[in-house]
Amino acid sequence: MARLVFRNMVKFVLLMLAVSLVTFVLVSVSPIDPVQANVGQAAYVNMSEAKRAQLADYWGADAPLLERYANWLAAAVQGDLGTSLRYNAPVADVIASRALNSLTLMATAWVVSGVLGFALGILAGANRGRLADRLVKGYCFLLASVPTFWLGLVFLVVFSVQLGWFPLGFSVPIGVAASDVTLADALRHLVLPALTLSVTGVANIALHTREKTVDVLESDYVRFARARGLSMWGVLRHHGLRNLVMPAITLQFASISEIFGGSVLVEQVFSYPGLGQAAVTAGLGGDVALLAGIAVLSAALVFGGNLVANVLYGVVDPRIRRSEGGEARA
Repeated sequence: MARLVFRNMVKFVLLMLAVSLVTFVLVSVSPIDPVQANVGQAAYVNMSEAKRAQLADYWGADAPLLERYANWLAAAVQGDLGTSLRYNAPVADVIASRALNSLTLMATAWVVSGVLGFALGILAGANRGRLADRLVKGYCFLLASVPTFWLGLVFLVVFSVQLGWFPLGFSVPIGVAASDVTLADALRHLVLPALTLSVTGVANIALHTREKTVDVLESDYVRFARARGLSMWGVLRHHGLRNLVMPAITLQFASISEIFGGSVLVEQVFSYPGLGQAAVTAGLGGDVALLAGIAVLSAALVFGGNLVANVLYGVVDPRIRRSEGGEARA
């Protein structure tokens, strides 16, 4: 077990180093000039060369790539992720102020898409070839080919503009003080972004669960149970759920990266102030410190999701737990 923990810690550290380094490299080869992007086109044109050089030196934009990365890494190890150029504030404060919005959005979409996809997959697999199966497959194939941002725009037009059921965007009402925002206001602004992420995340888990349900229903032990007089739903409930949950757990935790990637587009469409919107702003402004901080946080979330999935495997299937225990003791 100690070897297993150590191996995961090493993987986590290497992942953080690789993600942060790649972020610095991508920003360095980007054609965006951080000085010009953050002072504005008009101010940059009227600025003297000496002032431009002074700002570049102050922001570290003219330093070599490895030197900038080494300085950032040394500070990050001590808990300092640097200062955001776009927001003129510590990166940790920018992330903290937006993390709650993004995590709430992603967690809601993650849970809804997982539960709905799992239920639709079982429904389709249990009714293979029938109307319910065709409807679920058609729904999944359609959503798998629909861009997330386009679906968000459609929801805005239908539910916000035409029907007026939900606000056009943002996470709180415009012009309302933070102390006056109620939970109902926050939930009302959350519905459309979360719905957009949820319905687009259903397809994969529903289709995979359908195929697994078909395999389970064709297995020998299910046929024996049916021969004993158990109904199909009774067989699935008592004998098939454990076999269906395993691949569903794998897909659901693997979808964390997809949920985070989709949240970037959704937050842009709905002007939702989260980490995705901040990442776009940082990328367009050459704000490497903020972009690296968000990239590291997203990589940590994905790594943590995969780690939790491995732990849940042992809870769902004791054979895996005993196998891991034997490997650790060996």
